[in-house]
Amino acid sequence: VANGVQCVTEGANMPTTPEGIAVFQDAKILYCPGKASNAGGVAVSGLEMVQNSLRLAWTREEVDDKLVSIMKDIHGACIKHGTEGDYVNYVKGANIAGFIKIANSMVDQGCV
Repeated sequence: VANGVQCVTEGANMPTTPEGIAVFQDAKILYCPGKASNAGGVAVSGLEMVQNSLRLAWTREEVDDKLVSIMKDIHGACIKHGTEGDYVNYVKGANIAGFIKIANSMVDQGCV
């Protein structure tokens, strides 16, 4: 932070401690938690399962297009739920968006 870092994007599964996250957020550094930045790998696995289940064969471009759409949706949800004035708290945005997705699924399945 003291050296002027502007952006931190996790490339592993939540390697930053809560104290480290607080440092980034207090300094208004663009910080993207692993749950958002690594979602592409999970999304591609889901797309592979859909292809296998439906016996489809998408081209590389089709998979990439679907992935870009998914990642844009994730980014949009983080902005929608994490904007605090002129700063986007991606941790808050990702957490709220994930909670809403699970809550809506529970309602849709009649669990709640």
